[in-house]
Amino acid sequence: MRFLALALTLALLPSSASAQILNLAELNTEQITALDQAKTVVIVPGGILEEHGPYLPSGSDSYQSERHARGLAERLVARPGWTVVMFPQIPLGSGSANGIGGKYAFPGSYGIRNQTVRAVYMDLADALGADGFHWIFLVHNHGYPAQNAALEQSGDYFHDTYGGQMVHLFGLMAVRMAGASLADELSEAEKREEGFSVHAGFRETSDVLFVRPDLVDPAYRRARPMTGANFADLVKMARQDDWPGYFGSPRLASAARGAKDFELTLAQLTELAVRILEGYDYRRLPRYAKTMLQDPSEAAVDHAALAHDAEQERRQRAWLRKKGLE
Repeated sequence: MRFLALALTLALLPSSASAQILNLAELNTEQITALDQAKTVVIVPGGILEEHGPYLPSGSDSYQSERHARGLAERLVARPGWTVVMFPQIPLGSGSANGIGGKYAFPGSYGIRNQTVRAVYMDLADALGADGFHWIFLVHNHGYPAQNAALEQSGDYFHDTYGGQMVHLFGLMAVRMAGASLADELSEAEKREEGFSVHAGFRETSDVLFVRPDLVDPAYRRARPMTGANFADLVKMARQDDWPGYFGSPRLASAARGAKDFELTLAQLTELAVRILEGYDYRRLPRYAKTMLQDPSEAAVDHAALAHDAEQERRQRAWLRKKGLE
């Protein structure tokens, strides 16, 4: 009877001729055991609840990551013999944009400590690695450099411990810069208005207009520009009492531009993922976190945010000791 049950389970799983996308939360133990792990990719969409100003939802990063993850899955299963298992989205992240101005409490931002992010993904690496999975792609487009480094370290741990690949795809500059040409569609005056932006400006507003237009406040069309020339300028703006929670010029955004950005980024995600599955050593590629931290202003913001994390941990541990729980 057990052999018959396993045979039926195998029959219901994707074959080389009819691969499909499976949701891990919907699979039972026998279905998971029946997977050909050598040709199964686990995709883990990430996210964070982070303020995006008055026009975009706090889950903007999550919606974008989820859409990219689904698009990547659809393209990978088009390859003969491959199966994709979608892990439930992990809506946890650190380093919200309001931290750029040293404001660690801000409506819409509900992050966790960066060490906690790393611990979550290292624990996940252990669970998936011990279960025999070889190929894991993290799809998490949040821009905080320290969090990107934490996800990279989790992937390195998986590789060193289990011999497989757990790759933080948005940690690679090639993916981050895939849609940079989008700015070429702006006029020179519009480029000056957008300036240097890392959060909820023209590009990200375009992306959310494409992914979840129902959640974008139409008032974005009247948004006042928050224009800076470099990261140091963003720090000064974010420290102001009336900083609205975004940089750049959201009013320049459009769903059509978001669709183009999505396609450019997805094409790069897919190209790199396929190359990695074919044995390419992605570690030789420039990393986003390392590149961003070359800017002294960005490095200072990261240092201050990590110091805030350390103080939060100290407070929590002191309470635990007081209660006799540690």
